[in-house]
Amino acid sequence: MEIKAGTAVKPSELELARQLEYIRMIREKNDAFEQANGRKKKFYSLAMGCQMNAHDSEKLEGMLYEMGFEPTEVEKEADFIIYNTCCVRENAELKVYGKLGWLKHYKEVKNPDAIIALCGCMMQQETVLQTLRQKYRHVDIVFGTFNLYKLPELVATRMESDRTVYDIWQEHQEVVEDLPIIRHFPYKASVNIMFGCNNFCSYCIVPYVRGRERSRTPEDIIAEVRKLAADGVKEVMLLGQNVNSYGKNLDNPVSFAELLRMVNEVEGIERIRFMTSHPKDLSDELIKAMAECDKVCKYLHLPVQSGSSEILRQMNRHYTKESYMEIVRKAREAMPGITLSTDIIVGFPGETEEDFQQTLDVIREARYSTAFTFIYSKRTGTPAAVMENQVPEDVVSDRFNRMLDVLNPIVHEVHEEQVGKVMTVFAEEVSKQNSSILTGRADNNMLVHFPGTEDMIGQMIPVKIIDNKTFYLIGERI
Repeated sequence: MEIKAGTAVKPSELELARQLEYIRMIREKNDAFEQANGRKKKFYSLAMGCQMNAHDSEKLEGMLYEMGFEPTEVEKEADFIIYNTCCVRENAELKVYGKLGWLKHYKEVKNPDAIIALCGCMMQQETVLQTLRQKYRHVDIVFGTFNLYKLPELVATRMESDRTVYDIWQEHQEVVEDLPIIRHFPYKASVNIMFGCNNFCSYCIVPYVRGRERSRTPEDIIAEVRKLAADGVKEVMLLGQNVNSYGKNLDNPVSFAELLRMVNEVEGIERIRFMTSHPKDLSDELIKAMAECDKVCKYLHLPVQSGSSEILRQMNRHYTKESYMEIVRKAREAMPGITLSTDIIVGFPGETEEDFQQTLDVIREARYSTAFTFIYSKRTGTPAAVMENQVPEDVVSDRFNRMLDVLNPIVHEVHEEQVGKVMTVFAEEVSKQNSSILTGRADNNMLVHFPGTEDMIGQMIPVKIIDNKTFYLIGERI
C-alpha cells in the first residue's frame, strides 16, 4: 500500500501500511527458508465457535499466505499453528487446552522451531492468560479480538525474539480495512457489518470479550460487497453479533433495513443472508425490507433462548414470549413460506418445569426448520454464573432430551413440506461421501443434496425435492 507524501490519510490506513511492511519483511525470510530447504513453511489454522470467528480466520490465513506460509490441513506438518478460540461454551476451552498439551510434545520432539499462536475470545479472559503463563509456556503468540490485523507485527516480533509475545487489548481502536484474505468458498463470502455487542445477556460472555457495538460505515460495506461481486461472489452473509442494531452509533445513523436495500442493489450479488438477529431490535421496517428485496433470502435466524417470559427477563433479553411470537407472526404474514431457525438454552438457573413447558410451546408454534440447542454452560464473569437455583444436571439432561423429542419431529415435518417443490439451490461443494453428489442451500437455508458435476459449483441450480432426510433434502436437477 503506497501512501503519497502530503496526502491526508486515516490512522487505519497508516496501520494497514505498517502491517503490509511487516508482511513483506517476513516474506523475505520465508522465501530464503524455501530456497535453503527446498520447501515452503506451512501453516495450520483452526477457527472455533461462531461465523464471526470463521471470517476472522479467513483474514488471518490471508495474512499468513502473504507472509510466504503455505496452508496445510495436516496439523502435525505445520511450522505455524494458529487457533482462533471461542469461550461461549466450556467444551471449546477444554479443546484448546487439550491441543496445547499435544503441541508441547510436537515442539519438543518434531519441530522445535514451530510457532504456536492463540487468538480470539478466550484470550480476552484474565484467567486464561494466567493459565497460559503458568502451564503452557511453549505458546509463542497470544492476542485477542481487537487487534487481529496486528498478526504480521506479532509474528515479526516473535521471529526476532525468544519470548512469548502477549498483545491483549481491553477495547477496540481502529477498524483496519483491506486486509489480505483467503476465502474458504470462491462464490460466497462473509462481510462484517459491525463488531461487538451491547446486550449483556446474563449468560453470555461475548460483550466482555468482543467489546461494545461499533458499526462499519455503509460506504465501506458496499465497497467491499462490490469488490466481492467483481471477484465472482454471488452470495454474501452480513455478520454482526446483533445485526438489527446496525448503524445506531454511526455519525449519520443508518438502519439495518436501509443497509439491506443498499446491498440488494449491488450488481452481481444474487443472494443475501445475515445473522444474528436479536428479537428485541427486529423492526417492522426490517421485515418489510426482507419481503421487498428480491435477493434477501426468506429465512430468519431468530434466537429465542427460552419460551418463558420470566426466564427471558432473568436472561436480560428485553422481550417476552408474546412479543417474540408476534415477530414470528409478522414475518410469516409478510413472507409466506419463510423458514425460521433459533437458539435454545435448556437449564438456565431457576428454570422450572413450567418454564420449560413454555419453551416447548414456542417450538410447537414457531415450527423451526432447525435449531441450535444448548445445555446451559456456566461462564465465569457473567451474572448468571453466580445466580442461585442452578438446575441439577440430571434435570437439565432430561429436559434437553424431551425438548429434542418435540423439536426433531417438527423439523422433519417442515422439511417434508418441501418434497415435490422446485427450489433454486446454490451449489457449494462436492459431497465428501460421493463425488457425483453436490450439496448446497436453497433460498430457505435448507441443505440439499443432488446429482451434479464439479463444474456446477458456484451456480444456482433448479432442483426438484424428491426425499426428506429430516436435516437435509434429496433433490434431482430439473
